[in-house]
Amino acid sequence: MTLHNLNPLIENLAIPPIPLVKSWLDSYSGEYGPVIDLSQAVPNYPPHPRLRDELSTLAGDLSVYGYGPIEGEDKLRTAYAADLSARYDASIRKDHTLITSGCNQAFITTMITVAKAGDEILLSNPFYFNHETSLDMLGIGVNRFDLSAENGFVPDVETIRVALTPKTRAVALVSPNNPTGAVYPPDVLEAIFKLCQEQGIWLVLDETYRDFLSDGSGVPHTLFSLPDWDKTLIQLYSFSKSFCIPGLRLGAVTSGEPVIDGMAKVMDNVQICAPRPPQVAIARTISDLKEWREGNRLEIQDRVATMQTTMNDAPGWDITAIGAYFCYVRHPFASQSSVIVAERLAKECGLLTIPGEFFGDGQENYLRFAFANETSETISGIANRLKLLAI
Repeated sequence: MTLHNLNPLIENLAIPPIPLVKSWLDSYSGEYGPVIDLSQAVPNYPPHPRLRDELSTLAGDLSVYGYGPIEGEDKLRTAYAADLSARYDASIRKDHTLITSGCNQAFITTMITVAKAGDEILLSNPFYFNHETSLDMLGIGVNRFDLSAENGFVPDVETIRVALTPKTRAVALVSPNNPTGAVYPPDVLEAIFKLCQEQGIWLVLDETYRDFLSDGSGVPHTLFSLPDWDKTLIQLYSFSKSFCIPGLRLGAVTSGEPVIDGMAKVMDNVQICAPRPPQVAIARTISDLKEWREGNRLEIQDRVATMQTTMNDAPGWDITAIGAYFCYVRHPFASQSSVIVAERLAKECGLLTIPGEFFGDGQENYLRFAFANETSETISGIANRLKLLAI
């Protein structure tokens, strides 16, 4: 029987990184204790009991088993718009929002809406790998601008300006950043926004980790208060980390109504509507769980501090950027690639990380640590595992 060829855009994609690195653990003997998993960013504490109760109740509610509005449940969109308005000290309406099945879907739906095959999207280097692979499978070109350790992996607006081409349809950023953890200052984001506005292109800003900023950070930015923000900004968000529901797949987009209308056309062909039970459950609890979410933010900040302290006990391993869920660590083995170092850490030491090379060119000397996956107690043991590799 003749085998049919697959779409080459799919065949040429790299193997998904998370299953690959987790497979390395098959060779770990367990000699140094339980695995310390710093790979995938997953909350290691459960959703609030109130949220779990709502989800249990909804399991018996037959009204949520049918199709819902393509743009998302009205009550969630209204509640989320109010939550956003309070967070950013801005005026955001329900009609500025659309609910998706996770933030990855928010990104790919946005890309289909603003670009076509042959257009280009400008990503940072390093970048979140799912952003690159999403664009690759759509036939949308990927151009990159470099971030530097010397600048804390914060973008430089002039570097972005130089990297733009006539094919550029959007600049896509992540802040707090994945993989580096770097938090982009409000003035930097405003300068990039104004550049995009001037060039007539979109600024797509993934703020999945915005609820975990450090004390005293204030509003993440003031973009929602700028004139005509809705004609340039497309903000992405995930409920997964803040509400501890990654398996329920719930994300959101905030932008101008023409963008939302366009995305609804895409959603109708991709999913029709995001899962309804978690939408209703979040709508009922988003206001009441603010104090609990603040407690989670403080817990993550405690883990940031513990991460910084424990890395001081690991000579040669340097944190180049840190924030929210991630830190970007320079390893001490100049002659070995990040893939080799990460594989050795997993197999020999039971410490699971992601190689920097999975996030872009020139990242051979870095590893991503998703430290928020682990408790402060476990994080305190990271230095000892790193020292094992240095022996």
